[in-house]
Amino acid sequence: MILRALFVFVYLCCCFWSHGATIETCASCSIKDLRTAVQNAQPGDSLILQAGVYPVHELEITKPLTILGKQGAIIDGENQGEILIIHADSVNILNLTIKNVATSYVKDWAAISSDKASYCRIENNKILDTFFGMYIRKSSHFTIANNQVISNATLEATSGNAIHLWHCDSMRIENNEVKKHRDGIYFEFVKNSIIKGNISEGNVRYGLHFMFSDYNKYLGNTFENNGSGVAVMYGSFIEMKDNTFINNWGPASYGLLLKEIKDGDIKNNIFKRNTTAIYGEGALRMNISNNTFERNGWAMKVLSSCMENEVRDNNFIENSFSVFTNSPRNYNEFTNNYWSEYKGYDLDKDGFGDVPHRPVSLFTYIVEQCEPALLLMKSNFIALLELAEKAAPSITPEALVDDKPRMRPIW
Repeated sequence: MILRALFVFVYLCCCFWSHGATIETCASCSIKDLRTAVQNAQPGDSLILQAGVYPVHELEITKPLTILGKQGAIIDGENQGEILIIHADSVNILNLTIKNVATSYVKDWAAISSDKASYCRIENNKILDTFFGMYIRKSSHFTIANNQVISNATLEATSGNAIHLWHCDSMRIENNEVKKHRDGIYFEFVKNSIIKGNISEGNVRYGLHFMFSDYNKYLGNTFENNGSGVAVMYGSFIEMKDNTFINNWGPASYGLLLKEIKDGDIKNNIFKRNTTAIYGEGALRMNISNNTFERNGWAMKVLSSCMENEVRDNNFIENSFSVFTNSPRNYNEFTNNYWSEYKGYDLDKDGFGDVPHRPVSLFTYIVEQCEPALLLMKSNFIALLELAEKAAPSITPEALVDDKPRMRPIW
């Protein structure tokens, strides 16, 4: 392992310091097109693209290079296929506008793709009118940062993902803006990676979708107005902290889906105006704490397959329904949360209610069976039913209770 690391270090040094020539490309330069510049370059060279349009597609990069665009430098794929294809380590693609990727129903064409590459940087680019924005396969130690990846997707079947990673390790996806694709960010078999400070908005399916991906951190991202916010499936050991899930509305939409996921932390997030803020199915040993759930349809749907989860120190504020479960029993812990609908009292003034709170309402069961019943939500009849159910639970799970509800929100 030490010898391999030393070899990589020496290799990178050779690439960046032994062959550091600069090749300028422009309409009046000796090299006028990007393909010729790439073919003539030596490993470690920098290609400087001056302002202008550079038509090219299916350009394979097979050696370490930096391609740097000056203001107004545009690479145009002319809807002929994919555009830049990385087949080498230590390739840097910086400060470019890349546009017009062709749509295909049999190939995953992208503005930038890679296969078995490492230590590459894709930064400060505008990637427009794409099928897939970036498609990174079997690669590691990429930095993808400060890019705008914007398309015009309207249907899942005719669109790709903005940033798509498959079988990758140690990736950093930071401060990107991804819009109008099928999924904003898609991970499959990705591990040990950081997704931080991204804005994923207006995507047809998910703002973020990851499957079979372990030991990743999702920090300070915003997922807004997507078909659904985030889908987390078949993974373990994740951190989701300081994210915002907002305005993800739809008949089957949610801020965050937890499906067959285990051993994770979901902390300090904001869930606001989602159809369902968190939907859990097969979620195990998740720590859900210090989040704010505000004005969602359902704050949480926790199915019977969810076990050993801790829901602690959260704010539940003005949600239509706080918690729903399809199980008559409860295998999760709810404690020390603030519930805006709580009607209890605090005689000893310790900040916690003296009467336990039952966050599952009878009306949620009625609505699950007959959705038009929502029209009765504010009726006196429903209020009387709820009062009777809380006094003597017969349908709602008796064990799903917060024994120490907070009297005030946690800010």
